[in-house]
Amino acid sequence: METRVRKVNQHVLRDWLMSYLFLLPAFGFFLIFVAYPMLKGIYISFFNYSLRKFEFTGLDNYISLFHNETFLKSLWNTSLLVIITVPVVIVFSIFVAMNIYKKKEFARSFFRGVFYLPAVSSVVSITVVWGWIYHPNYGILNYITGLFGADPISWLGNTKTALLSIIAVLITTSVGQPIILYVASLGNIPTSYIEAAQIDRASSWQIFRKIIWPMLMPTNLYIIVITTINTFQCFALIQLLTSGGPFYSTTTVMYGVYEQAFKLGNFGMASAMGIVLAVVIGIISTIQFKYLGSDVEY
Repeated sequence: METRVRKVNQHVLRDWLMSYLFLLPAFGFFLIFVAYPMLKGIYISFFNYSLRKFEFTGLDNYISLFHNETFLKSLWNTSLLVIITVPVVIVFSIFVAMNIYKKKEFARSFFRGVFYLPAVSSVVSITVVWGWIYHPNYGILNYITGLFGADPISWLGNTKTALLSIIAVLITTSVGQPIILYVASLGNIPTSYIEAAQIDRASSWQIFRKIIWPMLMPTNLYIIVITTINTFQCFALIQLLTSGGPFYSTTTVMYGVYEQAFKLGNFGMASAMGIVLAVVIGIISTIQFKYLGSDVEY
């Protein structure tokens, strides 16, 4: 009996060790490229760290941030990106998904490919195309508005339109994955529920609100959290289209981190900005999980 128990324990131990050996590469990657840089960033944020000096300053970097008008402006711009982009992406993605998921397989695959293409395309190529579209002299957008008698607009050079122009590009590159996920989720909703509601003469809005929307909550939670995080981290579009201008009207926190670190050489301040952004993202994600995850079955 003892020999049999010993063999079982050895088998369990071997499986346990093998499981962790398979996890070791991913865990090592996490430690080297995620955990260590994050802890190092927290450490550097308490120092006045540049190419010339490295001295401990405590919380001075964090205090300076919230007295810095440029940082506060970038925080406001980032918040506007999230507040506008995330709801538009959710509403547009659900609308498109509900219109294509009942179509034939060829049409459904075609539309999914069309909307997903920007998500897998190079950010540089996308921004180049949008740069041509927004060009004040020969851009197609000004050409179209000119047909209605409107004067040419410098879409990326005007403080009133620059951020909205960035938001438009961000939305087009963010709807691909949500549409794919919503189409898949809509296909998993039992048709018997919808048919029963239709027999009871429920309206389309009632069916959506009482049946479709609640059954999409797991997908909603994932898409809202991921889209929020990605929008907070928006950098490439800003760098390639406006470089934060004009007059900091499109500067985001992520672009501010880049500017402080690689243009001004102030690595301590850049690290502090990154930590503040991470805390904000963490708080908002926690709130989203708390209020949206209550209806999700794990």
